[in-house]
Amino acid sequence: MPDATPQPAFAAIVVAAGTGERAPGAVPKQFRSWKGRPVLLHSLDALLEAGAAHVVVAHPADRRNETEALVGARARVSLVAGAATRQGSVAAGLSALPADAPGIVLIHDAARPDLPIAVIKRLLAALDMADGAIPVLPVTDSLVRVPPGAAPRAIDRRDMMRVQTPQAFRLDAIRTAHWGWTGSLTATDDAQVLSAAGFRLTTVAGDERLAKLTYNADFGSDQLPVRIGAGYDVHRLEAGKDLWLCGVQIESPVGLAGHSDADVALHALTDALLGAIGAGDIGTHFPPSDMRWQGASSDLFLRHADALVAEAGYGIGNVDLTIICESPRIGPHRDRMRSRLAEILRLAPDVVSIKATTTEKLGFTGRAEGIAAQASVCLVRAAGA
Repeated sequence: MPDATPQPAFAAIVVAAGTGERAPGAVPKQFRSWKGRPVLLHSLDALLEAGAAHVVVAHPADRRNETEALVGARARVSLVAGAATRQGSVAAGLSALPADAPGIVLIHDAARPDLPIAVIKRLLAALDMADGAIPVLPVTDSLVRVPPGAAPRAIDRRDMMRVQTPQAFRLDAIRTAHWGWTGSLTATDDAQVLSAAGFRLTTVAGDERLAKLTYNADFGSDQLPVRIGAGYDVHRLEAGKDLWLCGVQIESPVGLAGHSDADVALHALTDALLGAIGAGDIGTHFPPSDMRWQGASSDLFLRHADALVAEAGYGIGNVDLTIICESPRIGPHRDRMRSRLAEILRLAPDVVSIKATTTEKLGFTGRAEGIAAQASVCLVRAAGA
């Protein structure tokens, strides 16, 4: 028969503030795709579906906007900037819990995206007899200790266990333990912090599904073989400005206005590349408030996006760019534009397409008030990525 015992109310903290140094890429691993969805959302949604009254996500301090966009309109979720250490991020999460939060909190690493509800239930039940509960698994490999300059010494693995998250705690106990900590912020496990403060700790059976995504290889073949990105940009036309399109200067009585050289085509293409790897947009990487980019050549932005694509393990399959304007006529300049784009991105010209269209005198482009551009890119996973 189903267990009719009511489940205790609980809150949760998802620790997602790390930089993922052991799995380098264009974005930290918690924002990368795993099984078709960002890693962070797997853990967050599992906790919400399990009945969490509130979840605090501790995110990288410089990725607030990206985290907000990812979380979206999910109810019962709030964000807090994480710290330079995991322990500091957990402390920030504990401080950010609402005043009416339940008396139990689960603390979970976002990098463990496959979270079985059965583990959560075991953890909550274990708190009847302890201040904290952690999921553990037996060690199956042989272990040795290797002191510097000494021969390896075998370790009896029978009393060794692997520790996982989430870990469950009485909220008052874990707050007391974290906020009373006087050592350096180096603990990588909240159970250590609780035990150091003298509170009772117990264990429950973990699950192999809770494996941590640590290295790029852990993402395995789940990394999408093909990714698609789209970009769109608009700049107004203004007398006395130079006109740059696709990295080519065109003779014209009016040019595009903007903080950089306002190359609307390269801006749209930059956004398409960044979007394909989930790395934000051009304003995230080159904010117009930064005077370093005033008058800058837009090929700098495009090369930056191309480098991030390569870091993410992809190459550009093809580029399709459409420029929308009444004037100038794009046809006479198309070959130069195509060659310049291929040069910037180190591509063969036959995978670069540049098209032009008008809006039949309709709208701001039809009135020759500005130029718009839209771009699409196809990225292909690099061999061995």
